[in-house]
Amino acid sequence: MTLFDPPAPLAERLRPRTVAEVVGQTHLLGPGKPLTRVLGSGRLGSLILWGPPGVGKTTLARLLAGEVGAHFIPLSAVTAGVKDVREAVTEAERLRGRGQKTILFLDEIHRFNKAQQDALLPHVESGLLTLIGATTENPSFEVNPALRSRARTLVLEALKPEEVRGLLERALTDPRGLSGVTAEPEALDLLARLAEGDARRALSTLEVASTLSNPVTPDAITEAFGRHLPQMDKNGEDFYNLISALHKSVRGSHVDGALYWLARMVEGGADPLYVARRVVRMAAEDIGLADPQALRLCIAARDTVEFLGSPEGDLALAQAVVYLALAPKSNSVYVAWKTALNAVREGESLPIPLHLRNAPTALMRQQGYGRGYAYYFDDPEGSFRQDYLPDGVQLDLYAPIGEGWEARVTDRWRKLRDAHGDGESAGT
Repeated sequence: MTLFDPPAPLAERLRPRTVAEVVGQTHLLGPGKPLTRVLGSGRLGSLILWGPPGVGKTTLARLLAGEVGAHFIPLSAVTAGVKDVREAVTEAERLRGRGQKTILFLDEIHRFNKAQQDALLPHVESGLLTLIGATTENPSFEVNPALRSRARTLVLEALKPEEVRGLLERALTDPRGLSGVTAEPEALDLLARLAEGDARRALSTLEVASTLSNPVTPDAITEAFGRHLPQMDKNGEDFYNLISALHKSVRGSHVDGALYWLARMVEGGADPLYVARRVVRMAAEDIGLADPQALRLCIAARDTVEFLGSPEGDLALAQAVVYLALAPKSNSVYVAWKTALNAVREGESLPIPLHLRNAPTALMRQQGYGRGYAYYFDDPEGSFRQDYLPDGVQLDLYAPIGEGWEARVTDRWRKLRDAHGDGESAGT
């Protein structure tokens, strides 16, 4: 071993050599579980392995190929293209003549575009290639339906803290690991928590920490780990799950939850203007007329983010999110609007009553446009008696739900319904 021939990283040296050495994924590899049954049958079909980073997708693919005695061709969708797929097909055809099966492993399969994924289809369908794709993204969105239907999707889970800790202990005792290095129990506990189920990151951090201190201390782990940034793919499922968590926390009036998810998004690198737009949507959808000021505040927060940028504008977002979480809630306008849209889309385009039509010309007035219209300020009672919907149409769209500002106008809404002759249909 020389300076120009350094040892492989710890995570690579400790890569499991057999399925029995795999840490975690007991829901797939335990007795009677899916992969255990597949390996027992000796027939491995195409698979999509979906899970977060550092949980063993690549390792598992290699081990599966070895278990069934198949030739293993690894490709990364980051650098590979259709040309590489064709070369793999040529090699698989050559090996098939010798009775050898071929597994094509495509890491980060979600980075292949539709045309590239389609190039795999005929060879997967014919059985020439057994495809194992690995992805951190939801296959429902990132893998073509045709390819997805020909492969079984297996979900890999982040390792539990106790599983990560066991792996760290193995790194200190295994001959392939960190010879002569020890670690304080508190340091291993800390790293097992910080790693968030990512075995690769845990082992890499331990390796760096071992160069800072022996025995490895919590301070060495903190220094080696660096700044903790929450995991978030800004274009992936995690991003939209964080938006969902933020929105649902606001809707549920949980201030701390709303602030926490907002902080996760901001620290994860989300576009603050996009977050601001979603916060404006929350004000319109879930606060509504229960607090008419909420929408104004959120528009002001968006303007502040646009004017100041991040991190200064982030405080305005936090202020808006806290306000929304504390505000009374109403989705009455949201529900009424959706109902109105459905009524228009599903119903007939009925004529507008003549008395509601605009009459800017003498010809229009001769045709009856605007005739009989009761102007409210001249004839309030007549204004209430006239129809405001097409002939024969009866709709109950809006009803205040009784929180905040809407609670104060509920009595007026009921009186207006009665005055318009709609009180009976409104249940008042």
